[in-house]
Amino acid sequence: MAMDNVTAVFQFLLIGISNYPQWKDMFFTLVLTIYLSTLLGNRFMIFLIHFDPNLHTPMYFFLSNLSFLDLCYGTASMPQALVHCFSTHPYLSYPQCLTQMSVSLTLATAECLLLAAMAYDCVVAVNNPLRYSVVMNGPVCVCLAATSWGTSLVLTAMLILSLRPHFYGANVINHFVCEILSLIKLACSDISFNELMILITSVFTLLLPFGFVLLSYIRIAMAVIRIRSAQGRLKAFTTCGSHLTMVTIFYGTAISMYMKPQSNSSPAQDKFISVFYGALTPMLNPLIYNLRNKDVKGAIRKVMLKRT
Repeated sequence: MAMDNVTAVFQFLLIGISNYPQWKDMFFTLVLTIYLSTLLGNRFMIFLIHFDPNLHTPMYFFLSNLSFLDLCYGTASMPQALVHCFSTHPYLSYPQCLTQMSVSLTLATAECLLLAAMAYDCVVAVNNPLRYSVVMNGPVCVCLAATSWGTSLVLTAMLILSLRPHFYGANVINHFVCEILSLIKLACSDISFNELMILITSVFTLLLPFGFVLLSYIRIAMAVIRIRSAQGRLKAFTTCGSHLTMVTIFYGTAISMYMKPQSNSSPAQDKFISVFYGALTPMLNPLIYNLRNKDVKGAIRKVMLKRT
C-alpha cells in the first residue's frame, strides 16, 4: 500500500521475516515447533499439578500460574507470526495492533512480577524451611499471584493510555508482531513522553523485580553456604537452580531490549532478541522445571500407571 507524507496511517505492514525470504520455511517450522511445544508442555504441567495432590504446594501453585501465563503469552503472538510468514499482505489495522500489543505487554509484565514472587518463595523455602508452610500459606500465595496480575494490568493500561502518536506515511513495522518500541518509531509526533513512560514502566517491571531476584539469590547463597551436608546444599541448589536459569534468560533479553538507548537499537537485531523472551521462554519453562524435579517425575509415573 503506497502512502504519501500527508496520508494518515490506519494499517501497518509487518515485514517480519519478509526481508529474509530464504529463511521463511525454516522460520515457519521453528515457530510452529516452539508453539506446539509451548501448548503441550504448559497444558501438561497444569494438568499434572491439578491431578496430583502432592503438587498442591506454594511452589507448584506459582508454577501453574506461570504455565497458564505462558500459554496465553505464546498464543498472543506466535499464531500471528505463523499466519504472516507466507502472507503477501501481512497488514494489521491500528486497533488490532494496539490490542495485540496490550495483551502481550500485560502478560510479559505479569511474568516479570511472577518470577519475582517465585524468588521470594525460594528464599522462604531455603532460609526458613520449618516455617515455610506457615509463611507461604494459601492466602499469601493467592495475594502474591493476584498482585502480579493486577499490577501488570495497571502498568500496561498506564503505558497504553499515554500513547498519543500520529502516523503519517511510514507504515512498515520491522518486527514479527506489533511491538511498542517498533511502533512508536513510526510516529510523526513527539514521542519523548512515550519513551519516558516506557522507561518508567521498565524500571518497575524489569529492573526492580530483577534487583529483588538478585538480592533473593544472595540470601539463598548465604543460607546454602551455612548448610553443613553436601546433600543439603545440592537439594537447595536443585530447588532454585531451574528458576534462576529462566530468570537469566527472560530478564536478560528483555532488559537488553527496553533499558538501552533507543538511538543505538537495531530493529533487525531487536526482533530476533524478542524471540528469546516471547517464544523460547514459554516453551522452556515446563521443560526446565520438569527435567530435574522428582515430584513432577513421580506425578508423571502416576499418570502413566493410571492409564495402563
